[in-house]
Amino acid sequence: MRPLWTLLKVVIGLAVAIPVAILVLAMGLGILGALVGLAVMALKLAVFALVGAGLFRLVSHLCGNRATSRSETRALEALPPPDPHYEAAMRELDRELGDVSER
Repeated sequence: MRPLWTLLKVVIGLAVAIPVAILVLAMGLGILGALVGLAVMALKLAVFALVGAGLFRLVSHLCGNRATSRSETRALEALPPPDPHYEAAMRELDRELGDVSER
């Protein structure tokens, strides 16, 4: 009778544990599948963004107005000389204040 009672307890325990284990496994795989799906979607979005940025740079390089960029560099190269009155005023202030780094 004792082995039969032990066998009955094992059968009842397995009858409860197996369906619970299947549910836990299904939920775990569902959560893992959702995370893998989100990771794949984020990777696709990143690749799409990189391709879009590359196309944008290519089109802007091919269709960009190069004359304005060249004129901007010429304008920077042809800056007027510094104002002599400003430099004289700065020298005068330096004489009045002394060396500021010593204070």
